Amino acid sequence: MMRPAPCRPRGFTLIEVLVALAVVAVALAAGMRALAQSADAAATLKLRTLALWVAQNRLAQAQLQSPWPAPGTTAGGEVQASVTLAWRETVSATPNPAFRRIEIVVTQPDVPEYALARLAGYLGNASR
Repeated sequence: MMRPAPCRPRGFTLIEVLVALAVVAVALAAGMRALAQSADAAATLKLRTLALWVAQNRLAQAQLQSPWPAPGTTAGGEVQASVTLAWRETVSATPNPAFRRIEIVVTQPDVPEYALARLAGYLGNASR
């Protein structure tokens, strides 16, 4: 007569549990990294949008300026949505004397070499 095999409790071994925990840890780390990159990208997009608005405002002001702007470079700062941004605009002559080219670069005051927005436009002088 054969005896039945003794019942051993079923479950996971320590190695299986450690491997499962390692897989979960890697997956959670990757998820957190993706979430952090997404949040950083959203903040950068907001900053670039605000910088573009500043550049568009400066171009509109230059178009409305009563005495035609002289060629040269001017700089200043502007606050947009509680964010302080620095702008630099360069007005230059064109081959047609009735037009001037204006280029506006917007940066963060603490990182002036990194342009958040760059906008170029042309100003016309109807009296010429």
